[in-house]
Amino acid sequence: MKLEVITRRPAADPKPAPLVFVHGAWHGAWCWDEYFLPYFADHGYVSHAVSLRGHGGSESEGSLRFARISQYVEDVASVTQDLDTPPVLIGHSMGGLVVQKYLEDHPAVGGVLLASDPVGGVLGTTLRIARRHPIPFLKANVTWNLYPIVATPELAREAFFTDGMSDEQVAAYHERLQAESYLAYLDMMFRLPKPGRVDVPMLVMGAADDAIFTPKEIAATARAYGGEPVMFDGMGHDMMLEPEWRQVADTILAWLDA
Repeated sequence: MKLEVITRRPAADPKPAPLVFVHGAWHGAWCWDEYFLPYFADHGYVSHAVSLRGHGGSESEGSLRFARISQYVEDVASVTQDLDTPPVLIGHSMGGLVVQKYLEDHPAVGGVLLASDPVGGVLGTTLRIARRHPIPFLKANVTWNLYPIVATPELAREAFFTDGMSDEQVAAYHERLQAESYLAYLDMMFRLPKPGRVDVPMLVMGAADDAIFTPKEIAATARAYGGEPVMFDGMGHDMMLEPEWRQVADTILAWLDA
């Protein structure tokens, strides 16, 4: 099975640890290549972004509906096994859960979670979406396809972006969104992270105006890994695409340098 991996390399000697970026639900490696991959490469890091199976330009074994989080972890492992040194894993949303599960059993230098699936699971998110948008929520459950939840630019803006994003930019990003595995969603509910099995430094970051995960949920995840979250005011769920994305990137760079 062929996976899409987008790689950006620094012009000069790279930093010791490569970076591997893992996207969230409905997205692909493209979301990192908009800003983060070239920016981190410019700052000396070999930067890879993988499209998980069935996402972006990656192939899939069978229907995407039935992909599991454990298989997404395997996808990440297939990328890291070809690296010369253990990486830092950076995961967004569902990709944050993939990173957490990866770190339970694989070597790494550290992990960064951006607006990540909480250690307590996504029941709260599920109830909030069901309450706000009962018809798309029902369609998603009947069809075993999460796309109805983000099926329009308006739904995508509410879920991922703040008002600072132009309508044109939201529409352009919405065109790149796609279906997501229903079984992976169930895993997000019930196959929870085990922070006690992770023994590398962790940076947990969240967005104050996130419509998917609340600041309280982000804080609980940070505490589970022995720290406090770095929160960004006026920012939505897609922290790597929001107009103030550079604040997020620079915070990660400072953490990496430290």
